[in-house]
Amino acid sequence: MERGFPENQPTVRLVLKTNQTFGLVEPFLAAPHLLKERSVPSPIVIVSDALPGETLAVLKSTCDVRHLDGRDRKALFAALTDADALIVRSGTRVDAEVLDRAPRLRVVGRAGVGLDNVDTITAAARGIAVVNAPGSNTVSVAELTVGLIVASARHITAAARSLEDGQWRRSEFAGVELAGRTLGIVGYGRVGRQVARRMAAFDMRVLAHDPYADIADGDVHATGLDELLATSDVVTLHLPRTPGTAGLIGARELSLMKPTAYLVNTARGGIVDESALTRALREGRPAGAALDVFATEPPGSSPLLALPNVVALPHLGASTHDAQLRAGREVAGKVLAELAPLLSPSPTAV
Repeated sequence: MERGFPENQPTVRLVLKTNQTFGLVEPFLAAPHLLKERSVPSPIVIVSDALPGETLAVLKSTCDVRHLDGRDRKALFAALTDADALIVRSGTRVDAEVLDRAPRLRVVGRAGVGLDNVDTITAAARGIAVVNAPGSNTVSVAELTVGLIVASARHITAAARSLEDGQWRRSEFAGVELAGRTLGIVGYGRVGRQVARRMAAFDMRVLAHDPYADIADGDVHATGLDELLATSDVVTLHLPRTPGTAGLIGARELSLMKPTAYLVNTARGGIVDESALTRALREGRPAGAALDVFATEPPGSSPLLALPNVVALPHLGASTHDAQLRAGREVAGKVLAELAPLLSPSPTAV
């Protein structure tokens, strides 16, 4: 099992019950009420966010797969009345209200890594499994991070916009080489490790901070957060948003960074205090930021979008055909495993 910030761990099956005799929490297969007679022959699977069609082939051969737009809450509520499984990406919010409308639901599949949009506590309390695809987007996010680091160091976005406006101002966009400079990685899980490997090829010195990980990894040096922020020329974030990491990078932390440094966030919105970052960037410390995620998505009229020293993207980390295929196939297989009792001739409750 990979070590790292808690939600960087592979997701376990979140179906739990309490052993009344010993007070232990143990897994169970399904609640008996989910096995009552039904009028349709196949388990119903609702897919409420777009997925590549080929990823669902394993389900379509045995299940009744139905598609809808999960942002339409009324349509989602109606579809869940007789649903056995729900597959989402990040567009559908699976909260307690949604789960209330799904009396037969056995499993929620998140075709991706983060579970920010799924109420896992309510799901577990109701005996509903929650499965995801922890490693599906690792390479895609790592590669985007490398791109944003290079874009920041060489002012690629600002220079491209200037040229589009008919200007030719080469001297204003002089950047820096990455070779010989220091990269600080906050969160040394799957993505953090892949970023370290790739940026080592740029001859960067790599520091990492993760209180939950063993960072004995070649030329990567473990350090405290404050030291990492003060020493690094580029700081990149690769950790989940939890109560313990929300606002982790605030005004104090930003003030520790070099005025020539860059901040990159392809992890989760809310880890960086965006108001503090806006003020810091206007004051020129750090020199710039590259952001693929925001506390609220879409970010609307966030002042960060208007700053010339910000590279902003609409949460593209996992948006590659390769990552979507991996995520869809992995989650479809896990959902099918959870539906196995409904596919047997005479299912019985455990």
